[in-house]
Order: sequence, then C-alpha cells, then structure tokens
Amino acid sequence: MSRIRILVLTSSTGGGHDARAEAFAEWCFQLYRHDVDVRIEQMLEKSSAVNRTGVNLYNRIQRSAPWVHKLFYAVIEVLSWLNSSDVTFGSGYYLKVLKDYQPHLIFSVHDCLNRGYFQLARKTLGPDQVRCATYCGEFSGGWGYSRNWIEPSVDLYFSRTPTASDYAIKCGIAPEKARVRGYLMRPRQLLEVLTPVDRRVFQAKRLGLDPEKFTVFLATGGNGANNHFDLLPALVAHAARVQAIVICGRNKETYNELMHWRALHPEFDCHIEGYSDIVHLYMQASDVIVTRGGTTTCAKALHFRCPIIFNAFGGIMPQEELTWKFFRNGAASKKIESAGDFAHLIDAWMANPALYEAVRVNFLKLRYEEDPTILIDELVELANEAAGSRPLRRQPFPPPTNGHATPAK
Repeated sequence: MSRIRILVLTSSTGGGHDARAEAFAEWCFQLYRHDVDVRIEQMLEKSSAVNRTGVNLYNRIQRSAPWVHKLFYAVIEVLSWLNSSDVTFGSGYYLKVLKDYQPHLIFSVHDCLNRGYFQLARKTLGPDQVRCATYCGEFSGGWGYSRNWIEPSVDLYFSRTPTASDYAIKCGIAPEKARVRGYLMRPRQLLEVLTPVDRRVFQAKRLGLDPEKFTVFLATGGNGANNHFDLLPALVAHAARVQAIVICGRNKETYNELMHWRALHPEFDCHIEGYSDIVHLYMQASDVIVTRGGTTTCAKALHFRCPIIFNAFGGIMPQEELTWKFFRNGAASKKIESAGDFAHLIDAWMANPALYEAVRVNFLKLRYEEDPTILIDELVELANEAAGSRPLRRQPFPPPTNGHATPAK
C-alpha cells in the first residue's frame, strides 16, 4: 500500500499558522504513523523575495506598530485578485514542490495560500489526482477576515467557530463543504492537563511561585512582541496578593532586561522564561492571561479555562479585531490600551474579587469540548479520494475527559 501524501502550506506571519501546521502533522503520525506522509512548506518565505519581504514586514509591524497593519492588510487583500486563478509570486518554487512531491491533498492553513494555489495544483497534477482543503483559524467574520481565505473551489473548508463558518458561507464557500472544528492543538497539549493538586505543585515546585496568589500570565508570540514593562508595575503594586508568569518569545533583549528587573524587585514573585513550548501548562497555572488577539493563543486559553485580557497597545491588527470581537460579544472580555487601563482593572479585581469571578464565568460559557481526531480523519479521508489507498488507523487517541461536544456542522 502506497502512502498518502499531504502537502501543508503555511507561513510564519505570527506563530499561529505554523502551530496549526505542526499540530496537524503530529496528529497524522499519532493516528496513522507512516501510512500518511505530511510535508510542511513555508511557502511564502521560500517561494519568492516579494513574499519573503511581506512576511518580514508583517512581523516587524506586529512588534512595533500594530496600527500600521490596517494599511498593510488592505494592500494584502489585493492578492485576492492577483491570485484569482493562478499564483502570481513564487509559482516556480511551488510548481517544483508539486511535481517532486505529487501530493494527494493540499492543506492550507494560511490566508494567502489558497486562491491560485489550488487551481495551479489541479492544473499541474490533474483534477482527479489532488484534493484541496483550508483551515481558517479566525473566530468571527467582518473587517479583518481576509478575502484570500475564500477559494470557492476548495473541497473542504474548516472554520474555528460557527460564527466564522457562517461568514465563510456568506463569502462564497458552499455550505456542504463547510465544517466547524475548533482547536487543532498538538496531542501532548491535550494530554497534559493539570488537576487542582497538580496546579499547586507545578506553581510551587516548577515555577517557584505561591499557589495562594492570583497569577497573571504575561504572554507574547514567538517573535517576542510585548508590553511587559508597561504592565508589571500594576502587578507589583499588589505584590502581597499577585504574582506573574512572563514569557519573552525569541526576544533575547527583553529576556535579559526582565532578569535584571526581577533582581531589583525581590518583593514580587515572578517566573520568567524566553521561548516556551509549555504555554498550555502556564495557562493552566494562571488565573488570567494578557495577550494580543492571536487565534492560537486565545483558542488555547479558552480550552484551558484561562480568561483573556486583550492587549491593544498600539492598536489592534485587523485579524486580531476578529478575535477580540468574538470574546467581547460572547464573554464581555476586557481590553487594555494603556498601562493605566491595566492598573485600573487589576486594582478593581483586587478590591472586589467578584468582578474577576464574573469575567471568568462569562468566559467559560464560550468553552466546549471536541474530539480532536475528527478533523484529522476527515482530511485523511479527503486525501484518500485522490490516493485510492486507505491508510490503517491506529488505536484511538485518549478522548477528552469531559466528553465530546464537537461544534460540528
């Protein structure tokens, strides 16, 4: 039996797209071992200098001036016309990958890697020899939901929420092709769940923190964009009751400065780390997370029951608006635009813990459980339509502890 070959198209604009690509690859191996071969391609960065420049500019804007992204986003939307039926920039590299790898399924997890890419794959490999699917991680629709996500010829289109799926259908995705599959996290992250006792031990023994204190998680993406030094004074003001977990991503300068800052504030309990691959554990050890509206981080926070304070310093990028809108409308989540906003919120919560508890209760109303293997099986089955080679499914992955309530359509 020949292997099923799946080509995953992604790009490092932020960290969420890559995280979903890697999670998919790990799930395929977990469930199908060597019967399913997954190849991940950073298609924008590797295919052309124009695309690579755009990725670098996107990440630079995210780190230093999020408000500029409103203009950048409008420019990127032009790709929806440039790539209406073919790949304008980087087609040479993409064609080489298609011919060398001969995938049975093209799986896109990035907005700029749908239109044109699916048509070129069918033209190159034959319409019966390849299938195409998209996973869009946005939480809702409207301004910020890129036109580039919508390629009506897609065979299956996965959305994170029913709200986002309804918008995709409104924009041209056929209802029978639409599915709602929420989290797409790595297998280990779903297994590593802290009980209340585990949480206390993890805080005390692993992080050197006090299990009795209110724990604030100051997060950042992989590229290290942060406002930690603006936020920490508000927490230090309540050092007797509040502590922090702080991560810096790949920002060595911030990490070094924070280590020095911690030495100057012995009264404040604080765990500091650079780039971390146990963010899911930090969320479980925290009472609230401060983060920008990255879809992957916010989806994990929802799954692990960690309420979100949205960091809107410097403005909110269009894609982040979709996440903020979803949590604002559904859970009345809080947003901060300055150090003063944050200090006011923490002061209020410390003065009246019931205010925080109300935020937490509203947040958890949005949460659901799902069987994470359904999405993987559906994609492998779609690939099998082109491959004609049914892979052997391994033993089922341990199910979520609270049952299966998949938000499926």
